[in-house]
Amino acid sequence: MNGTTPVFSVEGLWKVFGPKADRVPADPELTGLSPAELRARTGCTAAVRDVSFDVRKGEVFVVMGLSGSGKSTLVRCLTRLIEPTAGAIAIDGEDVRAMDRGRLRELRRHRAAMVFQHFGLLPHRSVLDNVAYGLEIQGVARSERRARAAEVVAKVGLEGMEQRRPGQLSGGQRQRVGLARALAVDPEVLLFDEPFSALDPLIRRDMQEEVVRLHHEEGRTMVFITHDLSEALKLGDRIALMRDGRVVQLGTPEEIVGSPADDYVREFVRDVPREQVMTVRSAMRAPGETGSADGPAVAPEATVAEAIEVVAEAGVPARVVEGDRCVGVVDADTLLGVVAKGDACGTSAAGGGGPVAQFPAPLGGDAERPLEGPAAAGGSPAAGGGGPVARFPAPLGGDAEPGLEGAPAADTDSAAGSRAAGAVGPVGAVGPRERGRVTPPAPRTSPEDV
Repeated sequence: MNGTTPVFSVEGLWKVFGPKADRVPADPELTGLSPAELRARTGCTAAVRDVSFDVRKGEVFVVMGLSGSGKSTLVRCLTRLIEPTAGAIAIDGEDVRAMDRGRLRELRRHRAAMVFQHFGLLPHRSVLDNVAYGLEIQGVARSERRARAAEVVAKVGLEGMEQRRPGQLSGGQRQRVGLARALAVDPEVLLFDEPFSALDPLIRRDMQEEVVRLHHEEGRTMVFITHDLSEALKLGDRIALMRDGRVVQLGTPEEIVGSPADDYVREFVRDVPREQVMTVRSAMRAPGETGSADGPAVAPEATVAEAIEVVAEAGVPARVVEGDRCVGVVDADTLLGVVAKGDACGTSAAGGGGPVAQFPAPLGGDAERPLEGPAAAGGSPAAGGGGPVARFPAPLGGDAEPGLEGAPAADTDSAAGSRAAGAVGPVGAVGPRERGRVTPPAPRTSPEDV
């Protein structure tokens, strides 16, 4: 970043398996074939096809794709655990493909460390000695390497387990040992090859949070391979999405989710909760409009889910503040426009008169005046709170819950009774916490309303 030399720089990288593999990257006719056509024509498989990217210092760079997309082959090519067929790889500006055996050994021992899916622990060694193994290979004295190993064991949350054998540990604990072993050699970059895919969901989440914590504390450069989209979005500063050996899109999580490059990427991210990925930069409008001068402040990097919570609690639009300057404003319409992006949503947010979903405003708040949607005010909030509501238009043509239409359905007696008692289920979460949920409006009980 900031114009410095990338930690890893990859340009036009190919890895082809099969007879006379080196002819494939050099032949434009062969490079244009599909994987099936290439196998039929040459008997070769192109696991990595013309891939280019830079890994910046201090970032978490995620390579994501389904099985067979080439992501694990790619990460092994970075340190020549698998020899590339063609292309250029550099670490800190040094040509990796030109390294002799000695320089390559130094790269793998000191500058880049790998954390594998299968832990690769030595079963006859203790936790401490497994963690110290890389330092032992480097020739570090016993007392020094064990002291360093003890520090790293504590850092990954295994303090008190130093003398246990791998067979006495859970899967998550063994993976922590593998992570500690990589950290012990103090590498410039950590390479993770689907390290958590074999773990149970709760343990996997704990390990993801451990990686986030370590990155926050140390700022170490990481290249992380995964097939799990939620894991990629959680960990990655940037994501390279692969298919059939190619990178089909490279960008930030917000760019991947907000602007899919093609139908394949669009299908990949279809079920992602957009409000938890997109930031308020994608939702804000120009500042200076009436009703926004005194609103609460949110940072440009805040997620839409966080901004929804702020707007719902305050009952007024929120200011997007960068430094000491207000750079924009977010309100009910702009936030929902991001959550429910689509042609129908654009019409509704513009005042098309579609169904509405309501956020209860705090008691005594003045939410309706600045945030009122197209639907008319009336009735008390569904939960019986008696306060005003901030109306969030739902997308036109969407499957709105009963009670969200402009007028009640013909048969509303039983529904009205249950709603009056407060027995209303949530319509759908739009924020990570309970108070960010969408709540349907109260039924209209007055004949005039009907």
